[in-house]
Amino acid sequence: MTHAPVTATSERSRTLLTRARILEAARQELGRDPDSSLGDIAEAAGVVRRTVYGHFNGRAALVEGLVEDAAQALRQALATPRAPAANAVMELARFVLAVWPVGDRYRILLRLAPQDLGPERVAELLAPARDMAEAIIGRGQRQGVFQTVVPPAVLTRALEGHLLGLLDCVNGGAWSDDGTGTATAALIAMGVDADRAASCVRKPALVQGDGA
Repeated sequence: MTHAPVTATSERSRTLLTRARILEAARQELGRDPDSSLGDIAEAAGVVRRTVYGHFNGRAALVEGLVEDAAQALRQALATPRAPAANAVMELARFVLAVWPVGDRYRILLRLAPQDLGPERVAELLAPARDMAEAIIGRGQRQGVFQTVVPPAVLTRALEGHLLGLLDCVNGGAWSDDGTGTATAALIAMGVDADRAASCVRKPALVQGDGA
């Protein structure tokens, strides 16, 4: 019986799959218990501890791997082509619905941030979303659909805190949402009437991306 030769490409594929399995195990285990050890994560990934160290030289490197995955997922969510929205209300709702799944999947990073990530790394991770949100909020203020008492940059940080607070509630089990409730709450926080906010988020056009 002959065996197919191990090529550099197949070896790299196996390495990437193992790394992805370790990161997924880390996401789940740290979500269950932020103090999970590398041994716990190795066991959950179905590998030995030495294999984990072959990919990540410690807990900080493993958490950084999760951050890199989250950053890539966020960039992909923000880069998804969408037809221009009719107004900033629809645009902000669309934005929240796009980023919510990423935040929900990687919400464990909220718990790990104080001990494993510095404020500079957190700012770097959130920068693309902050820039896009500020642009949308600025347009909404110019269109007269968002409140104008607070400058766009400050209102963006307030919205960020609002969304991160809701994600933290998901972490604690006090909130469960597919993103629509959060998108509605975000619009209301911007000064949109509650009925209009709820109606906007429910529109099929929001999902289909036709900008109606």
